[in-house]
Amino acid sequence: MDWRLALADDMGEKTEEPTPRKRNEARSEGNIPKSLDLNAGIILFGGIILLGVFGGQMLRAMSSMVRSMLSLEAGSSVTRTDDLSQAWALGMNFAYEIVTPVVIGLVVIALLNGYFQVGVLFTLKPLQPSLSKISPIKGLARMFSLRSVMRLVMSLGKVGMVMAVATVVIYFDMPKIVSLMNLSAGQVLIAAADIVWWLAVKIAVVLLLLGILDYMYQKWQHEQDLKMTKFEVKQEMKQMDGDPLVKQRRAKVARQLALQRLQQHVPQADVVVTNPTHYAVALKYDGKTMSAPRMVAKGADYMAMRIRQIAVGVGIPIVERPPLARALYREVEPGQEIPADYYAAVAEILAYVYRLNGRQSA
Repeated sequence: MDWRLALADDMGEKTEEPTPRKRNEARSEGNIPKSLDLNAGIILFGGIILLGVFGGQMLRAMSSMVRSMLSLEAGSSVTRTDDLSQAWALGMNFAYEIVTPVVIGLVVIALLNGYFQVGVLFTLKPLQPSLSKISPIKGLARMFSLRSVMRLVMSLGKVGMVMAVATVVIYFDMPKIVSLMNLSAGQVLIAAADIVWWLAVKIAVVLLLLGILDYMYQKWQHEQDLKMTKFEVKQEMKQMDGDPLVKQRRAKVARQLALQRLQQHVPQADVVVTNPTHYAVALKYDGKTMSAPRMVAKGADYMAMRIRQIAVGVGIPIVERPPLARALYREVEPGQEIPADYYAAVAEILAYVYRLNGRQSA
C-alpha cells in the first residue's frame, strides 16, 4: 500500500461515499450486505406456512401409510423380495406426498431470499485461502472486537425476546391447554397441533422482524465499511483518469506533434480558408496529379491560429469564408479530397487566389 494512503487513513476520517468502482470490487470479492438471521427467519416462517398448507395432506398420507402397513399379511417379512418392494413403494409414496412439496417450497423460498438480498452473484474469491483468515492474532482481534461484542449482545437479546414472546403466548393459551384434559385423544391431538402451530407462527414472525432489522443494520454497517477518505477518492480518480501531470505531458507531446505536422503541410497549401478565428483549413490543388482539391491541414482555435501564422509567414493567401470553413472542418480530414458539393465554392476561391498570384485558374 502507498505510504501516503496509509498516512491519509491514519490522519483522515472515512467521510466520503464509496465510489461505484469500490462497490463493484467489494461485490466481486463477495463482500455484500446479508443477514443470516433474516435467512433463518424467512425459511422458518415459510416452513411453518408450508406445514399449514400441506398439513392436512401430510396427515392423510401418514394415516394411509400406517393403514397400508398394518394391512400387510401377518406372515410378511422384510427379507422377502415382494414384501420389501411393497414397503419400498409405500415409503416412496409417503416421501412424494409429504416431503417433496415442503422441500421444493423451502428451496424456492431460500433461492428467492438469496436473490432479493444479494442478487445474481457468483464468485470464488471468498473461498480462496488467505493467511489473515487463519491468523490466531487476527482471529483473537476479531473475537474481542466491538463488532463481535455487539453481535453477542444482539444474539442474546434475540433469544431473550423469543423466550418472552413464547412465554406470553403460552400464558394467554393456558386456558386452552388446561381444557385439553376434557377432550378425547383425537381432539387433544388436533387442539395441541393448533396451539403449537400458532405459537410457531408468532415466534417466526418475531424472528422475521428481527431478521429485517438485522439486515438493515448489516446494510448500514456495510456502507460504513465501504466509506472512503478524501485521499482514497483522489487516488482512485487518478487511477481511473490517469495522473493529471501525465495527462498534461501527453497533451503537450500531442500538441507538439500536431504543430510539426502543420509546419510540414501548411506551406504546401494554395489557400487557407478561415472562420475567421475559430476554424482554419488549408487546401491544395494540382490539376496534373489531383482529381479534386485536397485538404492538407485543419485546426480549431489555437491550432487555427497557428495555421494562419504559418500561412502568413510563407505568403499563403488567407480567405474568410465562415460557412465553408466550418463545413470543410466537420466533413473532411487532412489528406482527403473535398466533397463534390463544395467544388464550386472552392473553385471560386482558388480562381481568386490564382489571379492574385498571376497563375491561370483551373
